[in-house]
Amino acid sequence: MEQTITVELNGERRALTVRTDATLLEVLRDGCGLASVRETCGIGICGACTVLVDGVPISSCLLLAPLADGCRITTVEGLSRGDELHPVQRAFIDQMAFQCSYCTPGMVLSAVALLAERPDPSPEEIAEYLAGNLCRCGSYPRILAAISDAARLMRQASR
Repeated sequence: MEQTITVELNGERRALTVRTDATLLEVLRDGCGLASVRETCGIGICGACTVLVDGVPISSCLLLAPLADGCRITTVEGLSRGDELHPVQRAFIDQMAFQCSYCTPGMVLSAVALLAERPDPSPEEIAEYLAGNLCRCGSYPRILAAISDAARLMRQASR
């Protein structure tokens, strides 16, 4: 069975015909071609499939696509503005906060959500917020440094 949902996907209003049993991950990756939305565990514990739904980090492998009807969905592809990277993306590159980069889109989106809530998080708050995002390569020290740098850059830019 299928239904049409309307979402704002990376700033663009889209009508999507989805299976009623399809996950948001399947629709974004397979239906919309957004390669940053990655399936690893399929049970919501790794964070690789994290997207922002109305600004909140969600494991897209757990959300049935019809439940996203009317929502604003952001993937990592929707963060940059033209050639200008989001400060979190820039900080991840500057800090070399990735190795294989499989977890990176989910980490970046979780960091964006964190910094929207708390512009000046402590290292402990960053670690706690990212508890649902796993990095198999062990890049956590650089990831934490990148998020701290991004927070600083974003605070400076808002002055």
